[in-house]
Amino acid sequence: MKTCIIAGGMLEREFVLRFMREQKFDIILAADRGLEFCNEENIRPTYILGDFDSLKDGVLEKYRQENQVPIREFNPVKDNTDMDLALQQAIILGSSEIYILGGTGGRLDHFFSTVQNLKKAWLKQIPAYLIDSRNLITLPCEKEFTIDRETQHGTYVSFMPLEERVTGLTLEGFRYPLENYTLINASGGLGVSNEIVEAQGRVKYEDGVLLMIQSKD
Repeated sequence: MKTCIIAGGMLEREFVLRFMREQKFDIILAADRGLEFCNEENIRPTYILGDFDSLKDGVLEKYRQENQVPIREFNPVKDNTDMDLALQQAIILGSSEIYILGGTGGRLDHFFSTVQNLKKAWLKQIPAYLIDSRNLITLPCEKEFTIDRETQHGTYVSFMPLEERVTGLTLEGFRYPLENYTLINASGGLGVSNEIVEAQGRVKYEDGVLLMIQSKD
């Protein structure tokens, strides 16, 4: 099942609506203030959760009164962000792919927390993507994969370790190739702003948690 999490960060209306039409999600999970966007754009969520401390008055009450969508409300004094709870719920619901909209463009502490929490899906071998009109951020589950230049999300492809290091990194079909390289988290940006110069970019690595960002200016 393909799941979309709509969170309360930057939601670019035209991009979000087009992306949702193209992807045809099975589950739409509204996390906290993401419910406002759903309400404004007449998007029917499959599931609603959060502490709702940043939600406009009256929005949650509307869905409560309708009593058609499951709602999980949490105490604002908690150990998890709403995004973390949403990712956990997406996994519990049996998602085979997870896309997060509204997870960028807001507070940087929440953004970095979301990037780290992508590992929850990675550990379950569930592809998860944090996406906006300029960026697609993911932890690739496969240790060998290709990226089509014509369909990539933007112009640049950057690689970095989520944790201490990624070993055996090989990049082929890129402007700046690598062969069996150990990329460490103090690499000075070595893996940033690469470009695919062939029809496909080919990526392999041996160990570690690889963070990949496809982006454009």
